[in-house]
Amino acid sequence: MVKLNKIYTRTGDDGTTGLVDGSRRAKHDARMQAIGDVDEVNSLIGLAALACAEDTARDLQRIQNDLFDLGADLATPGDDFAPSEMVLRVVASQVDWLEKAIDALNESLPPLRSFILPGGSEAAARVHVTRATARRAERSAVALASAEPVNPQALAYLNRLSDYLFVLARATNAGNDPLWVPGASR
Repeated sequence: MVKLNKIYTRTGDDGTTGLVDGSRRAKHDARMQAIGDVDEVNSLIGLAALACAEDTARDLQRIQNDLFDLGADLATPGDDFAPSEMVLRVVASQVDWLEKAIDALNESLPPLRSFILPGGSEAAARVHVTRATARRAERSAVALASAEPVNPQALAYLNRLSDYLFVLARATNAGNDPLWVPGASR
């Protein structure tokens, strides 16, 4: 159970922040960049959920909870990715849920005939912005993984999340996506 009585601690005034294991990192460190990008995606999901149907908003809230798990995972350095009562790690079942959600949403959509333009409805546009930010979070996590160990399930989750958000945007537009017309403005 997390309990925060005091929001400011002053410990970050020197440009560092604490990780789960008690170590400190510069706020511009690759690990902190990945954690921050995941936090940004989480915030944008909250914004997108406001424009979505109630059942979709519930799914998005589930994803927000998963992203807090993922942030905690990234904030726990090391190479032991087994979850425990004291260590939060993203697990395969969280990735599997996203895959099933993608398949369910995609079932009723027409096949793509072209690349789509991010937009259509306000809700879809919000989801597209979130998708693009999720891809940045994935790039940050992959960059971190090139320098130190990162849970492979966390990387898989971020990869599936952008796929989920792409299909969700299409479903939100009921398959009536604005399509890219190559060279249309020449």
